[in-house]
Formats: sequence, structure tokens, C-alpha cells
Amino acid sequence: MKALFPSAILALAFIFNACGDGQRDAALQIAAAADSLKVASTVDLGEFHMPLALVMPEGLPPAMKTWKDELGELSISAGDHFNLSITEGPADRDRLKGDLDRDLLRKNTIVEETPDLLVYRSEFPDDSSLVFFHFNKTITVDGRTFTAMDGDTGTPFSLEDVKRMAGSIGPKLPA
Repeated sequence: MKALFPSAILALAFIFNACGDGQRDAALQIAAAADSLKVASTVDLGEFHMPLALVMPEGLPPAMKTWKDELGELSISAGDHFNLSITEGPADRDRLKGDLDRDLLRKNTIVEETPDLLVYRSEFPDDSSLVFFHFNKTITVDGRTFTAMDGDTGTPFSLEDVKRMAGSIGPKLPA
């Protein structure tokens, strides 16, 4: 129903525009209102046997979902600043933090840490302009545990990108 609302506004705008009779300004105002009205879309991951849902942030293109069978990983991307991967299984947070401490190429700093979320910053010591932010989130639903993390695209994600991705994934809400 929500997806039909913007379409109905656009249809009315085209009808008013076609009518003439000085209603062109009204049609343009309706069309502008439809453009500014952005409804976040929800992506149900049930087709991949995951009781999870992804609430796509406003203004992004439709999500592209890719199942990587050999890794047991679902990759979801939308545009240049949204790419995450989901696997079933608990995150080995202690191992990840140890790997960050032992990394010889990058300086890693933990930005935020909760029992379910780890956000960290990686930068190369000789090039402080190249900064990457990453996240690792654990989601437990119906006795199953999933790990979501930023996708490996080579594109540096900002802190806002990472927080938006981490906040978008969660348990599927009952219908």
C-alpha cells in the first residue's frame, strides 16, 4: 500500500499536467511532493532461509542480493555506499579483535563496542587520507545466530555508511 501512494501521486500529476487549464503549477507541486516522499523499503531475507529483514535506508537504489553457496554467505548491495554480508554462525569477536591488534599493515581503532556490535576504523599509517570503517554485528533470532559485516568492496565506507548498514539489519518482524 505504501508503494502505491507515491505512484498514485505521480499519476495524478501527469493527469493534471495533461489537462492544461492552468493546473500545470499544481501538477508540478504534486510531482515535487512525490519526489520528496521517500518510503524506506523492507527486504525480507526469508527466501534465503534467514529470519531476518533489511530496512533499506531512504534514497538508495533497489537492493541486489547474491547468495554465495560455497561460503554460505548472503551479499547485499545498493549503490556505492551500502554493501553488507550475512553468514549464519556466531562472530568470533575475540579473534577479530586479536587480528586487529596484530595487523602489521593498518592501524585499527575500535570506535564502538557493545555485546552485539563492533565498529572499528582502519587506516594506513603512511596515508592517513585512506580511512576505512567496518562493522561486525551479531543477530540472534529463534535460537539461530547470524553475523553481519560490511562487504569487501575496496571502497572506503564512512562511519555514517557503516552505522546505516549495521542499523538496517535485524530480526524479521511478525506480519
